[in-house]
Amino acid sequence: MFRWTAVVLLFIFLISPVTTFAQQSAPLPTTATTAAAQTQPTSQTPTKDPNDPIERIKDEAKNRSQVMQTLSYLSDVIGPRLTASPGLKRANEWTRDRLTTWGLENAHLEAWGPFGRGWTLKRFSTQVTEPLTIPLIAYPKAWSPGTNGPLTAPVVYVDARDETELQKFKGKLKGAIVLTGRMREVKAHFEPPGTRRDEKNLLNLADAPEPRTGQRRGQTPEQRAAFAFAAKKNQFFHDEGAALLVDTSRAGDGGTIFVQSASVPQPVSADPFGPNAPRQIQAYDKTAPKIIPQLVLAVEHYNRIARMIEAGEAVKMTVDLAVEWQDADPMAYNTIAEIPGSDLKHEVVMLGGHMDSWHAGTGATDNGAGVAVAMEAMRILKALNLKPRRTIRIGLWTGEEEGLLGSKAYVAEHFGKLETSPTTGGATATPSPGPAVATLVTKPEYEKFSSYFNLDNGTGKIRGVYLQGNESVRALFRQWLTPFRDLGAATLSISNTGGTDHLSFDAIGLPGFQFIQDEIEYDTRTHHSNQDVFDRIQEDDLKQAAAIMAAFVYNAAMKDEKLPRKPMAK
Repeated sequence: MFRWTAVVLLFIFLISPVTTFAQQSAPLPTTATTAAAQTQPTSQTPTKDPNDPIERIKDEAKNRSQVMQTLSYLSDVIGPRLTASPGLKRANEWTRDRLTTWGLENAHLEAWGPFGRGWTLKRFSTQVTEPLTIPLIAYPKAWSPGTNGPLTAPVVYVDARDETELQKFKGKLKGAIVLTGRMREVKAHFEPPGTRRDEKNLLNLADAPEPRTGQRRGQTPEQRAAFAFAAKKNQFFHDEGAALLVDTSRAGDGGTIFVQSASVPQPVSADPFGPNAPRQIQAYDKTAPKIIPQLVLAVEHYNRIARMIEAGEAVKMTVDLAVEWQDADPMAYNTIAEIPGSDLKHEVVMLGGHMDSWHAGTGATDNGAGVAVAMEAMRILKALNLKPRRTIRIGLWTGEEEGLLGSKAYVAEHFGKLETSPTTGGATATPSPGPAVATLVTKPEYEKFSSYFNLDNGTGKIRGVYLQGNESVRALFRQWLTPFRDLGAATLSISNTGGTDHLSFDAIGLPGFQFIQDEIEYDTRTHHSNQDVFDRIQEDDLKQAAAIMAAFVYNAAMKDEKLPRKPMAK
């Protein structure tokens, strides 16, 4: 999504108080001085000092990179890394050993949890078998139970739009394979699926307003109604004794399938995201009730089967799904390693990304790319024998896809957490219920922490940094981006970005940042899909990102002071 030119960036700087330049320019020349300058010889660009640490980082990242080798092993060889699975544990151990080989110290696995059950796909196939044979593109949902051998059953298309229409299927689903929702329209693509950020997009980011706090998601009447109906429909399928549930992919076409976790029947809540909503039970929870096997089908195949049924055909499918559960160790693990500092070694700068992935692809863009870049940044610093003042520590998190669980646990264990308690109605013997009040409880390491830098938006190169509402770091980050303007990184946005592990640090007032990246094909093709594979990776983008990430953590480690913190939100 991110493409820019020097001309447009100069334009942005001239018209906007929030500039994408990495440093301020001189005052604007007058028309006369501009004309005079055009008649004078232009000055040459100053020669870069090859011994400057940032120039050495750029050279190492460009000319001796190992980022693609790291990512290929993680995604191609180890493969999918669902939380608590053997694949993720292998990735934990391999990254720990790889970082040790590069000379990092204190490389270890740090347990958190308990998480729940591990799940591994052992065998899967599916096809239409009557009235004709149709091979199908499909993937089972994570933590779905198996079918105990091949299952052949009639297919029922449930196109209900509300509870009244749902009741028409009462008594008709027992032992059936159920298409769980209405067909999704497939439109032609007149725009490319892969994009980079253009000048307008970068300008909008640079001009973003101060982020607001306290916003809640899922609160429109339409959203509440949709969540409530989905919960009732799922419970209906279980009560009616359906044999297998088939969803259409939520997005994507042409064989791209977006697939995540199996659904568990949940209590129906009028406000599923509200403070009084019941706890959502996950499929990996050992206490979860027995659920029906579930898979996701490519939209074109889903639609064809639905149309055949609407035309009066009696359709049957055969599904063979075998899975394996891992119950012996309920814990999950983060991989941690570090480069010790010198005079400020008791203080810490961190970088990282999440190593867990979904299971239909190999987790290359989400988030093997971020893991490989963070590891490469550490390799670069160690290979150049740079001596940081602060300790630089890498965290490769797990359980991110289930709610930032691994990074949240690490932050709580080392730095602190928000503890909530209900307000009381005064100094009475019996407290009266009220809104929850959060109190920050810190640990000694809290004051020794400088900053955390995260990468987790696919394969796209870095275009700048989300400041996460921390205006006090703007001038500093502008300076740090200066050597990378020619590589496309210059935008600073005051806005927040969500959905990944820097939020675990930001939530308790620690400086945590996510880099702005080009979109490439993240939302259109690879994010949580069967196309999240190594072949969708952009090599030059990862090299650029590794150089910037290494430079940022090195600069943060060399400063006289820790990075400034923003005021805690109430």
